[in-house]
Amino acid sequence: MNNLDSTTQIDPANANLDNTSYPGRPGPDDLVPSRYALRVGDLDVLVISDGVLTLPGAMLGHNVDPAVRGAWLEDQFLPPDVLEWALNVVVVRSGGRTILIDAGIGSDPGLNLPRAGKLVQRLQAAGLDLASVTDVVLTHMHMDHCGGLLVEGVRERLRPDLRIHVSDFEARFWGGRPDFSRVHMPDGFPDALRRTATQFLKEYDRQLRPFDKEYEVAPGVLVSRTGGHTPGHSVVRLASGGDRLMFAGDAVFQVGFEHPDWYNGFEHDPEEAARVRVGLLRELAASRGSLVATHLSFPSVCHVAAAGDGFRCVPGPWEY
Repeated sequence: MNNLDSTTQIDPANANLDNTSYPGRPGPDDLVPSRYALRVGDLDVLVISDGVLTLPGAMLGHNVDPAVRGAWLEDQFLPPDVLEWALNVVVVRSGGRTILIDAGIGSDPGLNLPRAGKLVQRLQAAGLDLASVTDVVLTHMHMDHCGGLLVEGVRERLRPDLRIHVSDFEARFWGGRPDFSRVHMPDGFPDALRRTATQFLKEYDRQLRPFDKEYEVAPGVLVSRTGGHTPGHSVVRLASGGDRLMFAGDAVFQVGFEHPDWYNGFEHDPEEAARVRVGLLRELAASRGSLVATHLSFPSVCHVAAAGDGFRCVPGPWEY
């Protein structure tokens, strides 16, 4: 990959904190790191922040007593009423292919998303041209995972032979009448999710490459359907040499380590999502591989350890 450094070099003697930014980005907002490079064996991996999404605290563990949820949030030094959900995507280079795993949230006119939808600018800041992307893998088709490809001007910059890999279950779910009867989302989100998925299926129909249970996108890059969060939710497992990394999409949230049975408001099948979460966390604890997930704090790279009836998140050492 081009320019996969995690930081930008600044001359302390001449730095002006009001104007410092990453290449191609004006303003001070990118003083907060927005990309992080690492290696998984022979695979180049880049975690990129698409920004953060502010959501109600009740979205987290809506099946538990509010007092219990509040105590957990306080224990984590988090406010009781709002959550800042990270939005992470991953770029992988393998076998001559450049693979974008999820595409960020984009911008929906019906929602107020002032600190999200940064993916295109941050790809550019990392030296990655949209035309270099050969494959996109969607863990699922919620708008914060596919909306970035609907931003004005993006489609024209993508390769005409781009391949978009998504579970067949997922494409059929959103192509029909998606069931929102068991979710607990803020007002406006169900309509925005339907609107985005419908538009995405229409605009990218010819690029879609649906798979059944799993598909090897490139050497060492395997996407597998898990279900749960959505019917076709998938995870991506990277493997090279003795190294392993799983991009778990929305299967794992921060509270899910300690309380994997707590439901998330965006889960279409909460019970199945909890079963999937436990299975993936057990797998990671046994394999000692790395984990990256969409809504864990950037850059989200961590390990998983068993801890009683739950699990423990062990942050990975920063790779300089």
